[in-house]
Amino acid sequence: MGEQRQRYNEEFKKQTVRFIQEQTKTVADLAEELNIPRSTLHQWMSQYRELKNEPAARADRVRELEAQLNEMSRQLQEKEQKIADVEEELAIVKKAVHIFSKPKN
Repeated sequence: MGEQRQRYNEEFKKQTVRFIQEQTKTVADLAEELNIPRSTLHQWMSQYRELKNEPAARADRVRELEAQLNEMSRQLQEKEQKIADVEEELAIVKKAVHIFSKPKN
């Protein structure tokens, strides 16, 4: 007769995923330690993963965040330049309205 399948409650699954996210070990290592199949842990990760629990110390995550920061900085500079251009145009229009709205003698 086959082995009895282990059932886990939702809270245990969520805590396990949080634990996995906080570790620097691989899912395979943790699966062995916890005696839970890797496929099950991967399934739980896809269900309960929360990015706020991801460690930012991973090199690929740091590079990703740096690239995102650089892109956002570039976009911010573009927007600031557009604002400066529009403010300059507005000042010119205000002067033109002032000049052309004076009554002619």
